[in-house]
Amino acid sequence: MTIWFMTTNQGKVDEAREHFSKFGIPVRQFEFEASEPQSKDLEIVALSKIEQALPHLPNEKDMLLVEDAGLFVSALNDFPGVYSSYVLETLGTHGILKLMEHLHSEDPIRDGNLRKAEFRAVAVLYKDGQTIVAEGVCPGRIAHKPTEGEGFGFDPIFIPSDLDELGNALPVGEIGVKSTHGTPFGGISLEEKQLFSHRRRALSSLLEHFDILG
Repeated sequence: MTIWFMTTNQGKVDEAREHFSKFGIPVRQFEFEASEPQSKDLEIVALSKIEQALPHLPNEKDMLLVEDAGLFVSALNDFPGVYSSYVLETLGTHGILKLMEHLHSEDPIRDGNLRKAEFRAVAVLYKDGQTIVAEGVCPGRIAHKPTEGEGFGFDPIFIPSDLDELGNALPVGEIGVKSTHGTPFGGISLEEKQLFSHRRRALSSLLEHFDILG
């Protein structure tokens, strides 16, 4: 039994492998070029892609995973949202920082609230004729400058909110039991990122609603 992950993003594949490895389920990259539906809804986009890819699945007994994610910045009216991949290619992380350069404050709490953002992920898993949809959200804020190193996409400029003992995100200014201490995803390891990751939350939710091992 194999999960074919439809994506051209190796970083996403690495995160999925990290998550499913504990269940002994191999994840393989499935590079299929699906057309992008014109929608601002991540779920509609993901479902459309899985419908397009199903006829090309190598083995009908295998599972097919599609995940769509986006960075939603409050002060930019949730831009770039579903267009995150395109914006990353055209504007890049520095383009987002440029759009937000007027949003700053000497008060760290006000500054964090001015730069509030969240990663949202929608994961769709197909297995044995069933399709399950799950969502994951990672609240946080946009840094003032990028941190290079680990990660991909907008990781260099996204600082996740601290988490309490139950894994819930805390408001800006509150210190949790899990924290990157103000370091963006781009400055921490993949293992540490998984504690906060919107993608990990979506994949975990899939396991809760779908007997993947059955």
